[in-house]
Amino acid sequence: MAPIAVGDSLPEGTVAYFDEYDQLQEVSVHSLAAGKKVVLFGVPGAFTPTCSVKHVPGFIEKAEEFKAKGVSEILLISVNDPFVMKAWGKTYPDTKFVKFLADGSGKYTHALGLELDLTEKGLGVRSRRFAAVVDDLKVQTINIEAGGEFTVSGAEDLLKTL
Repeated sequence: MAPIAVGDSLPEGTVAYFDEYDQLQEVSVHSLAAGKKVVLFGVPGAFTPTCSVKHVPGFIEKAEEFKAKGVSEILLISVNDPFVMKAWGKTYPDTKFVKFLADGSGKYTHALGLELDLTEKGLGVRSRRFAAVVDDLKVQTINIEAGGEFTVSGAEDLLKTL
């Protein structure tokens, strides 16, 4: 399956997260992104070194700059369960603008065509590292990393496209 590309519409799918009342929510991606400009970025796994130290902090630190460019929300997706994503989100001081979304079974990642098979490393099937700007469900920009790289999907790289 080819990865999602500029001009494509986001596929429908369901992800999960814990809301501000600590209630587990299962929600359609379309309900999160329809009629809005959002950033959707994916990482191979919660609590992994590059994801935790570089990728996620960049989007948290640049949240105000994204807002100033018309982005309504930053959606982080990972093939982890919602409990892990909740715990991971709590390790950062201010994540109001970043929603930590769980794609526990990897179905949504598969629908995006962005699977990364890390079974030989004992990690199973995960998400490729990517970052996209999506406007009313249409992909405006998408930066997809090769393998385990972190060269094109950071917050700074995405801000340059807005």
